[in-house]
Amino acid sequence: MTEASQNREDLLDSFRSAMRHVAATVYAVTTGHGGDRYGILATAVSSLSFDPPSLLVCVNRTASLHAPLATAETFCVNVLGLGNRDVAEHFMKDRALDRFAVGAWEEAYGVPVLATAQSSIVCRRVHCHDFGTHSIFIGELLAATHREDATPLTYYDRQYIDISQAPGRGCAQS
Repeated sequence: MTEASQNREDLLDSFRSAMRHVAATVYAVTTGHGGDRYGILATAVSSLSFDPPSLLVCVNRTASLHAPLATAETFCVNVLGLGNRDVAEHFMKDRALDRFAVGAWEEAYGVPVLATAQSSIVCRRVHCHDFGTHSIFIGELLAATHREDATPLTYYDRQYIDISQAPGRGCAQS
């Protein structure tokens, strides 16, 4: 890598391209607020700590979930499996549609939980930090469920892929 500086536009294009080529699990992040349900698809989710058990979710401040999540007490991170592709595709449609019209949604701790998700992690929102265009929400674990028989829904280069079909790779040394 050279140290030649890139102009801002080239830097952003290179960053977008680099991030498109990082395979990421797809999550439906949901909350309830004022009797309504809100949710978005996200790939910027990560475990944070095991003591206390917690995770972080990065949400664009222009997202429909942002304002409700900023005031909600609880939220759920639903780890989508291959069988939830219909939920993911529906969540990507027009905001005016009921995002929860597709999928087997239940309620726990006042938030929508996808019964058929690979995993569902319900958290109490404990912190929110703004950075750039996004807010980083930190949640402390309240409940979690997991299905052993699910394959994760994975997003790579602007499309969903089935990682269970990836060829095995031996450990190559360079």
